[in-house]
This record gives sequence, structure tokens and C-alpha cells, in this order.
Amino acid sequence: MKFDILTLFTGMFSGPFDESIIKRAKDKQLIDISLHNIRDWATDRHQTVDDAPYGGSAGMVMKAEPLSACIESIKAQQPESTVVLTSPHGRRLNHSVALELTERSGLIIVCGRYEGIDERIRSLYAEDDISLGDFVLSGGEIAAMAIVDSVTRLIPGALGSSESAESDSFGDGLLEYPHYTRPPDFKGLTVPETLLSGNHELIRKWRRKESLRKTRTLRPDLLSNVTLTREDRKLLTEIEQEEASGM
Repeated sequence: MKFDILTLFTGMFSGPFDESIIKRAKDKQLIDISLHNIRDWATDRHQTVDDAPYGGSAGMVMKAEPLSACIESIKAQQPESTVVLTSPHGRRLNHSVALELTERSGLIIVCGRYEGIDERIRSLYAEDDISLGDFVLSGGEIAAMAIVDSVTRLIPGALGSSESAESDSFGDGLLEYPHYTRPPDFKGLTVPETLLSGNHELIRKWRRKESLRKTRTLRPDLLSNVTLTREDRKLLTEIEQEEASGM
């Protein structure tokens, strides 16, 4: 998959994109990431990319001309890629959105800065808007990193095991169950006996129950979007009874 990232700060990506899963995915040629400095498309000698907003207000706005030239240059080479703006106006990035984005042939991700970009860029080029949440970041670079990371790990072969992505939180609409490793006793806290039993069916059932328990406790809103099996409903009843009895 091809990622083209338009930014004023290409150096911000050198660490996150040169380590761990993303680096391995690049090495396997599962993904290709190109960084484009928007200033390179500015035509004046100062490489101006921002200007004061019409109507007056604090801050500056990213100019349309260099952004337009940059997008059109990349689109000419990657006509099937989708132009994505990182913006608080966008739909919230979640697992289903990341899964949907894996179906695109490529993503051209525009990182906003300052007070935002000239609205005409959205009107002319934007095919999607992605937001990380209802909070303010200094720019879209961190959002672009999150998009690349969340999409990359869903690409077949990017992770060591396909089960890793499937069992992650939100993979099936629920939060993931708790994990434990050696030692079996740490500062008086012990690993649940079921996980030490070697009984795979009991372990599977325990994990599902704890996934339901964690989701019910921390993100009950997610349960309304999950198709619960008969077993799930039974486990939820057990959880409610355990909580009622103080277990």
C-alpha cells in the first residue's frame, strides 16, 4: 500500500516510521511511504505556505496554491490514491475506519497546521476527513502517524501472526482480555489459574468472558454494536451476578 504524506515537518516521521512494525512492513515491501514537504511547491523565494485569514482573526491559514500543486503532482503519479485530510471536522478514526482504509490502493494524507487549511482545498480535493478525537493537536502529523500505523497492522503479513490483529482490542468490537506472562506470582498478584490449566477450551471461554467484562466496565457503549452470541449473553449474566454478589 502506498502512503503519501504532505507536511511542513518531514523530520517528525523519521522515528516512528523507522522502527517496529512499520519498518518491518516497509522492509517486506508491504507498504511504501513517501514524505512530501509542502514548501517545495511554494513559488516565492521565501517558500511561503501560510497567510493571514480573510475576515481577520488570530493565527494563520495554510495557502491553497502550494497545497494544490503538491496534491496534483502526487495525484498525477497515484491517480487511484485517496486524498485524506487530518482535521477535527473528520470522522473519528477507529478500527472499522482503519479496516476500510486498507481497501484503498493508496492514501494521500494532508497534515494541517496553524489555524487550518484554505477551505478550497477541501472542496477541490478532499475525499475523506479523519480526526483522532475531540482535542487539539499542533498539527496533523501525529494523526497521520496514527492512520499509517492502524492501517499497516491490518495489512496481511505486517504482523507476525494474523491472530494478533484479529484479537486486538476492537478487532471483534470488544476490548481485549487481560494478558499475563512469567512469573506466575508478582508482588502477591497471581496469574488466573485457568490460564495455567492447559485446557484450551476453558482458556478461550475465560478470555471471552474477561473481554466482555472489560468492555462492559470501561466501554459499555461498544456492546450495543456487537452481535452477541448465546454464550456471550450467558457470560454477561454470570458477570452481572458476580458483580452483584461482590465477587
